[in-house]
Amino acid sequence: MSLFKRKPSSHAAADASLRKKKVALVGNPNVGKSALFNALTGAYVTVSNYPGTSVEVSRGSALIEGEPCEVIDTPGMYALLPITEEERVAREILLTERPDVVLHVVDGRNLERMLPMTLQLIDAALPVILVVNIMDEAERLGLTFDFPLLSEKLGVPVIAAATAKKRGVDDIRRAIRGYRLGSHAVFGYSRRLEGDIEQIARMLQGEYPLSNRSLALLLLQRDEEVAALVRRTEGDTYPAIEELVREVTFSRRETFHLDLSMERKAIVTALLQGVLQLPDKRRVTMGERISNLAVRPLTGVPLLLIVLYFGLYRFVGDFGAGTLVDFLEGTLFEGIFNPWISGLVKDFIPWWAIQELLVGEYGVITLGLRYAVGIILPIVATFFLFFSLLEDSGYFPRLALLVDRVFKKIGLTGRAVIPMVLGFGCDTMATMVTRTLETVRERIIATLLLALAIPCSAQLGVILALLSKTPGTLLVWGACLLLIFLVIGFLAARLMPGETPMFYMELPPMRMPQLSNILTKTYTRMQWYFLEILPLFILASFLLWLGKITDFFAKLVDWSTPAMHLLGLPKEVAVAFIFGFFRRDYGAAGLYDLQTKGILDPRQLTVAAVTLTLFIPCVAQFLVMKRERGWKVSLGIGFFVSGLAFGSGYLLNQFLLVTRLV
Repeated sequence: MSLFKRKPSSHAAADASLRKKKVALVGNPNVGKSALFNALTGAYVTVSNYPGTSVEVSRGSALIEGEPCEVIDTPGMYALLPITEEERVAREILLTERPDVVLHVVDGRNLERMLPMTLQLIDAALPVILVVNIMDEAERLGLTFDFPLLSEKLGVPVIAAATAKKRGVDDIRRAIRGYRLGSHAVFGYSRRLEGDIEQIARMLQGEYPLSNRSLALLLLQRDEEVAALVRRTEGDTYPAIEELVREVTFSRRETFHLDLSMERKAIVTALLQGVLQLPDKRRVTMGERISNLAVRPLTGVPLLLIVLYFGLYRFVGDFGAGTLVDFLEGTLFEGIFNPWISGLVKDFIPWWAIQELLVGEYGVITLGLRYAVGIILPIVATFFLFFSLLEDSGYFPRLALLVDRVFKKIGLTGRAVIPMVLGFGCDTMATMVTRTLETVRERIIATLLLALAIPCSAQLGVILALLSKTPGTLLVWGACLLLIFLVIGFLAARLMPGETPMFYMELPPMRMPQLSNILTKTYTRMQWYFLEILPLFILASFLLWLGKITDFFAKLVDWSTPAMHLLGLPKEVAVAFIFGFFRRDYGAAGLYDLQTKGILDPRQLTVAAVTLTLFIPCVAQFLVMKRERGWKVSLGIGFFVSGLAFGSGYLLNQFLLVTRLV
């Protein structure tokens, strides 16, 4: 068939044997690239921003069949023509790093939809190995494949895999080790398009990391970065190339992209003849049934409420912040460890100031360590366990689809649900994840809402534990946060210039979560979180101790007293707000202390909980905001959030005094 013929590869690799082999993983999001990356590299991984961008790229070292390799996990991309920053970075890696092997990972259930990108990679003369992943799900659907035939048609190795279950990983390793540059297929387009491509490709005289044919197609698609590359390389001859490209694109201005898409689709259809066999009757799996329920508002919202009730309220709030905290903080720390260490320190250290620093009211052991280990750690652990369970099941992309319409009202898309949900674990981590959103406008709105109305897991757990004893206060607290989240998001979407982008997200299969994956993810997140918070808790205890022995802390509480009175709160609550300045969860833990002493009635507890939840971002979150959004935006958000928190607390107190709801 004329569609497929052989052509020698032009990918330069003359010096490949002199350096560590470079392997790049490319493909759509949610096709299992990261699972394959982890399987190839193990723990030897570094994650850093790609130079000049805020997009993270993972790199790892691996010994593949005895050969040292560098493996790069690129951000998700749908085509060689980039639209988002992630796609731009992924292509930049292909252009500048000249990988020796490009593993194109595709979803076996959606092979027809993903093969057009394979065509583009092969057309660009890149050293491609096609990894058809998620084969376990594809087989469950009754799909059968003839991969040797597909490999013959494409002219590249094709490996069947299910990387989440380590299936096919050894075959991939062998394919990487044995890969040799050779001939590859050339896919024939219509005579007219081939003529246009050939005219432009013939005029390119420089050396490029992609084939002239691929560059010609990208020029015809008005790819500005490729145009700049060609301009730099061709020099004086570029104006003639530009003129030809302009003439061709003008003559085909109305239908070019559609024609190209249809022609690629026709090639893929021809490629899959004899390769893919569909079942006579498609089986609907249990995962698909649950998936359909999760994305429909009528069933998805009740399902979400069930997930939140059992996951957040019962597991994190009741079990984590209740049972586990009672045992660790109440029994172990207050009952056994603190009295023992206090006695020990007082017996061996005669200086009052040092005793106070270690085991006093704000001591680094009796307060800092107790808060970090006894109160925060069990709450964070249960939340991350719950989060990893949902993540591994594939529920989050369905949730994104479910909330997309509501999120568009506040200037975001369903994609923003990932940082928002992650914010319930740690707002600092979630603020970093906002970089995955497409536009700067979206990132600023998401950062603002995270700083304002999304409590972190520790703060959420403590507040759930505090308010759940009086359900009315919990309802008022939840309603206030939801209302403020929607109102501020709605106003931000209208006041900030720019449009909300289109939303598109791959839906990975819903599957039974694997215990080993859940435990590994939970352990990694807890390790990161604990290593971050423990020094801050100790530093905060030290500063509070310093404030106490110099009387500055008492003065700060006195200065805050008028603000507390405006909120209808006793002056002791100022302590929780001062704690909250260091970390939100530290402030919540302070509120927990006040509540256990019986200082607050239900109304005061509700006002304090709402104000503290809305209060200024913690130090770590603020520093990440500054890094991601700059000083101007971060300071603006900090002042706005603080003012709004106290204003909302004041209005809520007046409202509760009048209505006596709680």
